[in-house]
Amino acid sequence: MTAPPDPRRRPPGRAGRVWWPRGRAADAVLAAAVLVVTVAMSVMAAKPGDRPLWPGGLVLITVAVAALAWRRRYPAVVLAVAVAVPPLYYPLGYPDGPVAVVLWVALFTAAVECRLVVSLGAVIAVNAGFLAVSEARGGGGGGDPDAIVDARGVASLSMGLLVTVAVGQYVRSRRDRAEAAERRAAAAERDREEEARRRAVAERLRIARELHDVLAHQISLINVQAGAALHRRDDADRAYAALEAIKAASKETLRELRGVLGVLRQVDAEEPGGPVAPPPTLARVGELLERTTAAGLSVRRAGDLAGVMAGGEAAVERLAGLPAPVGLAGYRIVQEALTNAVRHSGAAAVTVEVRRLPGEVIVRVDDDGTGPAAAAGRDGPHGNGVRGMRERAASVGGELTAGPGPAGGFRVWARLPLDGAGGANELEESA
Repeated sequence: MTAPPDPRRRPPGRAGRVWWPRGRAADAVLAAAVLVVTVAMSVMAAKPGDRPLWPGGLVLITVAVAALAWRRRYPAVVLAVAVAVPPLYYPLGYPDGPVAVVLWVALFTAAVECRLVVSLGAVIAVNAGFLAVSEARGGGGGGDPDAIVDARGVASLSMGLLVTVAVGQYVRSRRDRAEAAERRAAAAERDREEEARRRAVAERLRIARELHDVLAHQISLINVQAGAALHRRDDADRAYAALEAIKAASKETLRELRGVLGVLRQVDAEEPGGPVAPPPTLARVGELLERTTAAGLSVRRAGDLAGVMAGGEAAVERLAGLPAPVGLAGYRIVQEALTNAVRHSGAAAVTVEVRRLPGEVIVRVDDDGTGPAAAAGRDGPHGNGVRGMRERAASVGGELTAGPGPAGGFRVWARLPLDGAGGANELEESA
């Protein structure tokens, strides 16, 4: 069994630690120490002919020194007391003790805690006080050879006081710089936390869009093909064709989900599951259109997609050379537009056009569905489909409109600038 701890031993980490007062306690200890030293030295400095220290001198010393206990809480008041006492104490003939120490401490504290005008005003007031008291007692200092009655004495006193003010201002500037550095560090920490939260929110929204686009489209195709297989169960060839389409759509769904979830799990390329699949781009939109055609929707290709359909290498290179965020955004917009056409419009045919122009890509999807009557069904004003497409376009600095087509049906039109994709690289390429 473990032996009980010895109560005489100090706790770990506290050995040799000495307690030291802080704040008000430190000021009170300072005032008490200065009072004892000042009274003792004043008693020892007494000379024949000095005015007795008791009671007037001791009262002045006690009042001035006791004020130091509040020097940091009320620096201006303590300074006023310290300025008033020495010009009264010394010219009145009390023993030449160190009561002036109170003035130096109070002046230093005021220089640190208050504005500069307060400490400079105190310097002027001290000099004026000594001179006024000396003049009131006959202009000669009452026989005291150390009395401040001439220019040399005033200059010496002023120099000492100004040096004290300068030291206080230096300490104040160091403290202010340290506090400013702490504030900047705290602000930087808050900014880092806010940036981390913002990035986390942006990443969650991106993943939510990816999951919505993948699942909504592929599950819609699977649903359509499953319905076709049920209706064509008497026709084995067509039913098997529908099942093959379901298999292909489900395989693609799993592949894209693995890519999205792989980012969340930080899948390593050397793991048994293999590397994360690259994000889809407009260069692969032909595969998407083929799966849509297999679902029973007639798809016509236009623009650069017509070249892809015809096997044109130039068109493939033009779409493959797009920035990754633009290619992904365009692919998802086409995917969502086709999903809406399959699920909501009852369209029989759809036209998909993708054109790469200088500095931008234009994506247009027209269907011959029910048009305005189905607009409410296309996720409505508060749904996720059209809003997600707009977010896709905005993520690369583009724009998107969705509404009734000029010849009926429904149209989705998007402009994706190629030079606005830089800010989206960090988030989109990680998909």
